[in-house]
Amino acid sequence: MTSPIAVSFAALSVAALGVLVTAAGAVEIVAHRGASYDAPENTLLAQELAWKHRADAAELDVHITKDGQLAIMHDPTLKRTAGRDGKFEDFTLAELRGFDAGGWKGPQFAGEKIPTLDEMLAHIPAGKRIVIHIKVGAEIVPGLVASLQRMHVTPQQAAIISFDYEPLRAVKKALPAYPALWLINGPSSDKRKKSPALEDLIRDCRQAGFDGLSFNQNWPLDHEGAKKIRAAGLVIHVWTVDLPQVAARWIDLGVDAITTNRAGWLREQLKL
Repeated sequence: MTSPIAVSFAALSVAALGVLVTAAGAVEIVAHRGASYDAPENTLLAQELAWKHRADAAELDVHITKDGQLAIMHDPTLKRTAGRDGKFEDFTLAELRGFDAGGWKGPQFAGEKIPTLDEMLAHIPAGKRIVIHIKVGAEIVPGLVASLQRMHVTPQQAAIISFDYEPLRAVKKALPAYPALWLINGPSSDKRKKSPALEDLIRDCRQAGFDGLSFNQNWPLDHEGAKKIRAAGLVIHVWTVDLPQVAARWIDLGVDAITTNRAGWLREQLKL
């Protein structure tokens, strides 16, 4: 049987140009860390609830454990969502699985486990996608490739995102058929720091073979800038949008996907 990693160039084109965009061209809704407004983020429960909220995709954050396993948590430390001192990378998967990743959200969620990437990839309904946010460096590549292959996840079912250019480029090189989007933060509050020019972002994005740019909701993109991104053959995403009026501005710019903590609620507010 052909490996999902070894896809044809035709499949590559479909994956890249159709990244989280419906055939009709409607904006898609991505559940940020799953249904994180209503359930403990980055858990199987949050992901399952995202599907019930009619999210088109669910985003998750991947770290590497002390024993080289890929598991899911946003922060590099455990304190906020697992109530433990220490760094994620200093614990084995077995140790991490013994921690409570749900009780911080509410007593009804006590006992939720820190999931593995494999477990999250096993829960992708037909027509839905996973957005994998890599939170470490290029050392994740072998494990990520193996997990996608082991779980038979195709390029149409997963996209990769990162703030870090070099790790994302390494992933794109290893997984050329899988859509890769470069996360761009909002303007710095430090007036001494200049935001990168859009032309530079587009150039660097194309050089690395990325499929699009994913902007912080506060990034000052305008219609002219959106046209430049489109002309370069790139898609546009925005994160993390929980206000309908902010979402409406980005929809007016022609955004392809909106990441939000409240997928079902935002979809209802926007009549999508």
